[in-house]
Amino acid sequence: MADTKVTYLGLELPHPFVAGASPLSETLDGACRLQEGGAAAIVLRSLYAEQVAAESIATHLAMHAHAESYGEATSYFPEPDDLPLGPDEYLEHLSGVKSRVTVPVIASLNGERVGPWVEHAALAEDAGADAIELNIYRVVTDPFVEGVSVEHEAVEIVKAVRGRTKLPIAVKLSPFYSSVANLAVRLRDAGADGAVLFNRFFEPDLDTENLAVEPHLVSSTSDELLLRLRWLAILSGATEGLDLAVTGGVHTPIDAVKSVMCGAHAVQVVSALLTHGPDRLHALRSGFADWLDEHEYASANQMRGNMNIARCPDPSAHTRSQYIRTLRSWSP
Repeated sequence: MADTKVTYLGLELPHPFVAGASPLSETLDGACRLQEGGAAAIVLRSLYAEQVAAESIATHLAMHAHAESYGEATSYFPEPDDLPLGPDEYLEHLSGVKSRVTVPVIASLNGERVGPWVEHAALAEDAGADAIELNIYRVVTDPFVEGVSVEHEAVEIVKAVRGRTKLPIAVKLSPFYSSVANLAVRLRDAGADGAVLFNRFFEPDLDTENLAVEPHLVSSTSDELLLRLRWLAILSGATEGLDLAVTGGVHTPIDAVKSVMCGAHAVQVVSALLTHGPDRLHALRSGFADWLDEHEYASANQMRGNMNIARCPDPSAHTRSQYIRTLRSWSP
């Protein structure tokens, strides 16, 4: 039987399937269900920089006292009810999860600029986290902000967090940077141990009758994996020393096989578990192991990266030439 063991962020895992950040881990019972379902590790949902900035009631009241000073003020800051766990509760929950499960628990911090929230990396380490996932989610609307400054801020965040914890750090990236490969190398050199590809940017919808912008959450499908496979293959062949995880689009054992072939050390699953429940992990694990056996791979590590840009039979398939071939392949 093939060996499915992998190493991700220095953590020895029995297989690559990690429960990504989701509502399933917001309760102790939910985290236990993920472990029972077979998750090799659990990523908690994020603690947001905005929560740290508003952790005191006095700050919240002061914010609302001036909220009407300009029309959009209240739209820039989430209401406390929108965020399930405050900073103290988040750390308590992290500690509680660690006391109930034996698999590694990865804390998640979400911010767009260096600020007081980075101190929570050390607090998460004290609470028992096995690693940190940095979710650098930023939507730049100012036309005078240059792309280089956005990338510089991401690097500075990693430096700041690395200066506060010895835990492994993975950075959850978006695909919208002008040079993803260059940024990945800079983040590694700043202290990151891994990269997670990619953050899903949830697009709002419009209520045309009430002239309102509404949240619009749509579960991923396997089609979303294609973008991630391409960049896994590129980064795997060009960023030595950086562990890679995929998130978004893994729903079947074959999705996981493709991800590992392109260079993933770990495969994060979210939508499939929200749809089918944590037990879905059993089917993913067994299907993945069966595929390795059927194709005579001795281990997941033997297969990892055999289709990345440095090792696949046709490296140009990951670059511009494939774009040209694809467009020319259409016929009525």
